[in-house]
This record gives sequence, C-alpha cells and structure tokens, in this order.
Amino acid sequence: MLTINKLIPRSQALAPALLKRAPEVVLDWDTRQKSRFDAQDSQGRALAVFLPRGSVVRGGDVLVAEDGSLVRVIAAEQALLEVRACAEHGRPFDLMRAAYHLGNRHVQLALEPERLLLEPDHVLADMLRQMHLIVTEVNTAFEPEAGAYGGEGHGHHHGHAHPHGAAAPKPIPIKIAAAPHVHGPGCKH
Repeated sequence: MLTINKLIPRSQALAPALLKRAPEVVLDWDTRQKSRFDAQDSQGRALAVFLPRGSVVRGGDVLVAEDGSLVRVIAAEQALLEVRACAEHGRPFDLMRAAYHLGNRHVQLALEPERLLLEPDHVLADMLRQMHLIVTEVNTAFEPEAGAYGGEGHGHHHGHAHPHGAAAPKPIPIKIAAAPHVHGPGCKH
C-alpha cells in the first residue's frame, strides 16, 4: 500500500510532463473532504491517504506519496441538484436569494454564474421550487465553495491588496421589475 501524506493544491509549480505521466485517482466529494481515506489509483495501486486534519482535496490537486510518486486527483461525477433562475418568470436576483437561503442552512454549494450545485436533498429541492427556481438532477463533479474562512476556495488565488487611492469599481446594475400595482382598499388614488 502506498502511503500519501502531502498535497499540492492545483498541481502548483509542477511541470506538465510530470503531471501527464502521473496516475490518477477519481474521488467523490464525500471522500475528498476527509483527511484520511483509502483509494485506488489508475495503475491499480492501493493508496492510504493521511493528510493533516481539516485538509480538503480538490479536483486538480496532486497527492505526493512517501516514495515521491505523484497521483493526480480527478473530481468524480456524482448526482447533484442544479438550480437555475427561471428565464421566463424569474429575475437574476432569484439565484442570489437562493444562495443566501441555502448558505443560511449551511448547505455546501458550488457557485457558478448561471447556476448553483448542491448535493441531493428533496426538502431543499421543494423549497427552491417554491421560490420559482428550476431544479434539475445532474451528474457532474462537485467543488463547493470553501467558505470565507476556508482558505483559497476552489477556482483561483490572487492577492486582494488594493491601493487606497484606486478608483472604486463600477457597480453592476441589476434590473428588478416592480411589483404590479393592485387597486384595492389601501390604494390612495
């Protein structure tokens, strides 16, 4: 059994030739969020992974074995719920509102510009449908956000130091349709 106790996030600074030759291990999210697990790589080798407590393995990371060999991590496709705003009846704000409510319930989410991904849960799916969102089942890799205190997140890393004299970014206008006006007892015209 090959013992692994080191992780290189997103294969940083590794030569493409080394990565190309490295065997792969395909892992689902439940396994990748554990710091200790057993797996098998694409060469059939048994792997015993012992990472520091709290470690999270992401697709694109590289595991380093005690003998120096590398293993590329592939995020396995798995059953997920995809949440999209309804183009016909919804508005762009609906998806942001859904992310807020799911985050308030501490649901792990993968955030993308046009959709949210979460692990299947029929109660949450019903809640989202009641919010007039489109919820479908998909099979894809799951890379949820790490959270504000969870390190670098999943997509990229760059500094956030901005000079104080820098121009403020221009706000992005969001068009929200006004609620229809209803004539009734409280109408004052």
